[in-house]
Amino acid sequence: MKYTRLTKEQFEELHQEFINFLATQSITAEEWKAIKEDKPEVAEQELDVFSDLVWEGVLTKVNYIEHISSQQMHLFHLTEQSMRLIALKITNTAIDLTTKEGFEWFRTNLLSDEVEFYTSKKEYSDDKALDKFKLIQQGGVITKGDLYKYFETLVSK
Repeated sequence: MKYTRLTKEQFEELHQEFINFLATQSITAEEWKAIKEDKPEVAEQELDVFSDLVWEGVLTKVNYIEHISSQQMHLFHLTEQSMRLIALKITNTAIDLTTKEGFEWFRTNLLSDEVEFYTSKKEYSDDKALDKFKLIQQGGVITKGDLYKYFETLVSK
């Protein structure tokens, strides 16, 4: 398995897609029930293959990932060639970006000396999708990139 298995909730959400996946392998509902009962290791393998297929599909479409912690914000733009990063660090340890109050402080004090900006660019490894997946595994969230685009206009000035 290349990525991680989908959660029970994700499988429930993708129930019809999983049925279609089994159908492409000529596995009927009755056969699937028998596989689960008689060959649970084969059923596990099918779940893993389906999970990897779903992740591959998702990861090819991901363009932005955000990771926000109490003192830092990492905003990634995943272009065709590279991963671009805008990172912000709050040096005032009393501020927590994950709270409403902390984020409000951040918005008000964006240009203060207590907010540091960094930018970086990194080429992908041989496996672009896995590079993206690792960012998600480390706590990144797939977004539409609004924060990245906003800060990109600030740091490019």
